[in-house]
Amino acid sequence: MRELVVISGKGGTGKTSIVAAFAALADNAVLCDADVDAADLHLILAPEIITRTDFMGGHKAIVRKDLCTECGICRDMCRFNAVSEEYEIDPIQCEGCGVCVHFCPSKAIEFPISTCGEWYESRTRMGPMIHARLGIAEENSGRLVSLVRKEAQELAKKMGRDFIITDGPPGVGCPVIASIGGASAVLVVTEPTVAGIHDMQRVVSLADHFRVPSMVCINKYDLNVQQSTSIEGYCRENSLPVLGLIPFDPVFTRAMILEKTVLEYDPDSPGALAVKEVWNAVKNNINIT
Repeated sequence: MRELVVISGKGGTGKTSIVAAFAALADNAVLCDADVDAADLHLILAPEIITRTDFMGGHKAIVRKDLCTECGICRDMCRFNAVSEEYEIDPIQCEGCGVCVHFCPSKAIEFPISTCGEWYESRTRMGPMIHARLGIAEENSGRLVSLVRKEAQELAKKMGRDFIITDGPPGVGCPVIASIGGASAVLVVTEPTVAGIHDMQRVVSLADHFRVPSMVCINKYDLNVQQSTSIEGYCRENSLPVLGLIPFDPVFTRAMILEKTVLEYDPDSPGALAVKEVWNAVKNNINIT
């Protein structure tokens, strides 16, 4: 089974629009949105949810007033100031470290596992999709990313599909690490700015650390041709294949507003034609028929 993870060193590079276009071009693929903190692939593909499952992860402390002696130990020990003067625990402030549970002499603090979000199996007009929603201010996004990818792999096996397209999270943090481990390849979507180049270098270095092959495409390349040339030079020096240059094209935004991929909205636009070229190059690089 092959998995392509589309990532970017920063947000706003057009990663999700490109993934949605790939979904329209791919045959026999399962789609996966691993950007669980701010998932937005569903805004274009309008999935119909088939199953909905709670994601459990982390713990939150709860004081049992019938057992609490108000000794003050929990309040003194909590470095996150989550325990009020009334010995109630603020679930937003609580980091789930368990110190209060361990030191409470009356065993008056419960520590249940929390519901952090949900994950979904859905059908879309482009094929089956696994995606998720992490709750506001909840932790464990890396664990949820791993779960979403695992479920996508299981769904692909069950349906006899041999290719997964994953919309990865931006940046280089824990969710990104969870999204690329074991992938067949990553496609790094960058843009011709100083920040774009810097963040591309960081995420390529991260993928290299985990021995995942990297490929690059430059979105909105014609907004700064000099910077695009610099990116291409860096890629040549580091043996990174540049799979295509996508021009700035307002058709991406217009398509997104109408919940369409750029290929559905205007398949002959410069942006759509460039995405097709990138997709063909992706297939050649990771041996997808």
